[in-house]
Amino acid sequence: MSKIVVVGANHAGTACINTMLANYGKENEVVVFDQNSNISFLGCGMALWIGQQISGPEGLFYSDKDQLEAAGAKVHMNTPVQYIDFENKEVHVLLEGKEHIESYDKLILATGSIPIIPPIKGIELVKDNLEFKATLENVQFVKLYQNAQEVIDKLERPDLKRVAVVGAGYIGVELAEAFKRLNKEVILIDVADTCLVNYYDHDFTEIMAQNLKDNGIHCAFGQTVKAVEGTTKVERIVTDKETFDVDMVVMAVGFRPNNTLGKEKLELFTNGAYLVNKKQQTSYDGVYAVGDCATVYDNAIEASNYIALATNAVRSGIVAAHNACGTELESIGVQGSNGICIFDLKMVSTGLTLEKAKRAGYNAVETSFSDLQKPAFMEHDNYEVKIKIVYDADTRVVLGCQMVSKEDVSMGIHMFSLAIQEKVTIDRLALLDIFFLPHFNQPYNYITMAALSAK
Repeated sequence: MSKIVVVGANHAGTACINTMLANYGKENEVVVFDQNSNISFLGCGMALWIGQQISGPEGLFYSDKDQLEAAGAKVHMNTPVQYIDFENKEVHVLLEGKEHIESYDKLILATGSIPIIPPIKGIELVKDNLEFKATLENVQFVKLYQNAQEVIDKLERPDLKRVAVVGAGYIGVELAEAFKRLNKEVILIDVADTCLVNYYDHDFTEIMAQNLKDNGIHCAFGQTVKAVEGTTKVERIVTDKETFDVDMVVMAVGFRPNNTLGKEKLELFTNGAYLVNKKQQTSYDGVYAVGDCATVYDNAIEASNYIALATNAVRSGIVAAHNACGTELESIGVQGSNGICIFDLKMVSTGLTLEKAKRAGYNAVETSFSDLQKPAFMEHDNYEVKIKIVYDADTRVVLGCQMVSKEDVSMGIHMFSLAIQEKVTIDRLALLDIFFLPHFNQPYNYITMAALSAK
């Protein structure tokens, strides 16, 4: 029997643990360490909870210590790992306040990611027990369940009326909507000249930016935050162009891989993530890495990349579980499929944007089309859809796709994800058998028309 130690038990760790116990439970001893008091918190639902679009946080958890132990694991919560002795295969932890050493045969790192703390005056951190907190009151970071609960508690104060969100990626935009739904004055700040720049081309990001403005959010794009000021708590935020009086500042500039435990011994990606192969193996024998702390194989660029998504985390945990238990299984790679819904405007994408495709060295071009989802005679709940397909002009292979609409077009992006994975050409999409019924779509639908328009 082998002993497999898992460090971290959120999405990737939980998927890995469950897979090992379900398939190899009697063959291995599984020991888990996590420094948090809870696991499996769906951070993607945090803004829904804060904005009161769901009744509470209970549904944002899908596992816990009791469930994992009932399945056969030995789980230690509130147990930070201090360091790992890779040569002697030992994990050194602080267990119930005492130093403890756990040996292992195989090790799986699922340490996740941590918020990026930019060098801004006024958000310096101090250590509070095991956590780091800002010196100014009401400077908030959003990652864990506890972070969201703290923000919710503070938002109940009647004097907290103005909120600045720093960072206009997915989390920042979602939080801006949540605060606005609570009738707060919201300023969304980003150094880029628009929002969601990592996922969509400029013509699409401008649609979302206008949607934010139309719903009352002040978009301070193209501005660099210089300082957060106040005596003991937040009073204002200062950029290189403006000063805003605010009562809370939420930092959402992004995350970086948490590589603290292995950065001295394991090979790292350019951003510090553990570099792994398609079996989730690191550069050290018997050590695997999964989730936000590790790389993925990106089919769009045909190379390792860093794409931190819960879906990627779960898949990587499943792959690592089988390999750690002796069954060879390789990842088929990812396309980075993602989506967002803000004030009922839905945007989805997969693969490369046109800008990213060109940076990756492709002779990339685009084809696009806009039309109603259904025939015009379908007068109710019939919205315009805009689609952009990015492809290589030389090989004609599809590289990416973006769609935006108030219609739920999310299922369509799955087809494009598969198309990128399987190297489908734009010409094959033009003749793809897509069914027609007025309740759903048009006979000459936007996917077909965009593909037919490709030059």
